[in-house]
Amino acid sequence: MLKTYLFLVGAIICEVCGTMLLPVTQNFTKVTPTVFLAGFYLSAFYLLTFVVDKLPIAIVYSTWSGLGIFTIAILGYIFFKQSLSWQAILGMFFIVVGVTLVNMYSSKTI
Repeated sequence: MLKTYLFLVGAIICEVCGTMLLPVTQNFTKVTPTVFLAGFYLSAFYLLTFVVDKLPIAIVYSTWSGLGIFTIAILGYIFFKQSLSWQAILGMFFIVVGVTLVNMYSSKTI
């Protein structure tokens, strides 16, 4: 199970790296960042194929998107000087809490 979550973390990291390259590609006119962006996105989806075999897709996607949003917002603040309101920060805190709860109790059925 640890290996599955490591693949998920790898997929999140690849997706975040690809997304952070979007502004650098300047509408896909810069070849090198565009190639790296495509490589990161392809790697993210490749790693996700291993994860969806072991975990429910709802858990996988909520974790992938939630932690991706949170990480991209932090990195956008650091690298691109994008500001966030306190409401946005609170919302991202709730995303992390939600992802944590989903993963903690995902083995239980309703």
